[in-house]
Amino acid sequence: MPAATTPTASIGFEAQLWEAADLLRNNVDPAEYKHVVLGLLFLKYISDAFDARATDLAIAVKKPGSDYYVKGEAAQRKELATLLEDSDEFTSVGAFWAPPEARWAELRAAARKPEIGKRLDDAMDAIERANPRLRGALPKIYARPMLDKAVLGKLVDVVSGIGMVEKDEHGRSKDILGRVYEYFLSRFASAEGKGGGEFYTPESVVKLLVALIEPFGGRVYDPCCGSGGMFVQSVKFIEEHGGQRRQASIFGQESNPTTWRLARMNLAIRGIEANLGQSHADTFREDLFRDERFDFILANPPFNVSQWHGEELRSDVRWKAPMIAPPVGNANYAWILHMVHHLTPNGVAAFILANGSMSSMQSGEGQIRQKLVEMELVDCMVALPPQLFYSTQIPVCLWVMARNRNNGRSWDKKLLRDRRGEVLFIDARKLGTMDTRVHRLLEGGDIQRIAKTYHAWRTVSGAYQDVPGFCKSAKREEIAKHEFVLTPGRYVGVEEVEDRSAVSGDEFDSLLALLETQIEQEQRLNKVMLVALRSLSHGR
Repeated sequence: MPAATTPTASIGFEAQLWEAADLLRNNVDPAEYKHVVLGLLFLKYISDAFDARATDLAIAVKKPGSDYYVKGEAAQRKELATLLEDSDEFTSVGAFWAPPEARWAELRAAARKPEIGKRLDDAMDAIERANPRLRGALPKIYARPMLDKAVLGKLVDVVSGIGMVEKDEHGRSKDILGRVYEYFLSRFASAEGKGGGEFYTPESVVKLLVALIEPFGGRVYDPCCGSGGMFVQSVKFIEEHGGQRRQASIFGQESNPTTWRLARMNLAIRGIEANLGQSHADTFREDLFRDERFDFILANPPFNVSQWHGEELRSDVRWKAPMIAPPVGNANYAWILHMVHHLTPNGVAAFILANGSMSSMQSGEGQIRQKLVEMELVDCMVALPPQLFYSTQIPVCLWVMARNRNNGRSWDKKLLRDRRGEVLFIDARKLGTMDTRVHRLLEGGDIQRIAKTYHAWRTVSGAYQDVPGFCKSAKREEIAKHEFVLTPGRYVGVEEVEDRSAVSGDEFDSLLALLETQIEQEQRLNKVMLVALRSLSHGR
């Protein structure tokens, strides 16, 4: 496949790149080939950012009045050569320093050579040595014998045609690589099916979680962070509302080693500083942030995990009295209690779980749910529409939990209403739009409707009203009557339908004519069926 002739971020190059990447599936495990592609994109971005900074420095050494200006052409060449070898000149402006062997021009020149795989692995090693915060994060998988080097060379050519560093008309950097990464993560998740859910939560679901709890700043945590999508959307939310990313401190943990590296790359390309631990680790058996507390927790834990070593953790501090230890055969409530444990006194958590978590009575789950309600921890329950996830068709729900539900607490300068003794239930199962035959999206209007309903209920200034069939603020006494089952459908009632008892004369005549036509059609069909049956009877 020929490379694009001009670096571009217009619609279409993603599909071209996907087509090239798809060639790898013949000789690379589906769960691995995303790392081949995403690693190349990351390498191209680092090189492009290096080149952009090098261009700025070349201009600066020739510009009188700049901090880098030197007089004389020879002196300028010497000064620029010195600056290009000074990694601080790049990291100080958010760029990575690219060693000569990792610069894209060198790699592209070797794209059709047999040693391209080794050259790429060496480039990854060089980038890690030059940028310690990336150590252990980059894939070194390109020299593997099973990876077709001719296909790899074609992929390098296609990536060469994509400019990863561009500016808009205001001089601001476009998030081209972020957009490409998001596109590929979603496509890989779709292609991998169930396995894709291990590293990717659909963007619309993440946007909903963020819109609900609005993490404007403070300590943000995801105990099963996958590729880091929760953090990306949190930072976007802050910046879209006029804040700065440094307002949030990011903490995450991931048990899968390749997904952990993917998260580090995903955050690094966006310039997001995060503490993901020194390595991957199991959240239950090795809680990397055992003594930490967080203002906001966002998560999409794996659903209904049976093998989570619960028997080894019966006396863990995370489910100490008055709480009840979660069942050993299902990790859903272990995730809930883990997040509750890590909330600050005013902390809020929003997370996705399988629908069974709202109603299960097995192994003490009903008792734990009752405790959560009685301890004023459950704030809002949202039943989500089906087919939102690539990885599962299991119906899912969204929990919002809060440590402090009293009035007087400030939430982004909004005074919170005292909602003790109440839980908001939202039934959003009818929302969303099918973007493919098997996958549904929550669009912006859907997300805003759910979030605005919750915010109106939660804040003193909000004008909340129950909407039959959609939302209901239920008292604890009503919840107790339902044995602390938290399924929204039990509380919101039935949607009101338009009263059609009174119709106009024209409408009545039209309905009557339609009925007469349908009766005639039924009579004709009955005659046809009778003739057919008699024919069958005579032939017996």
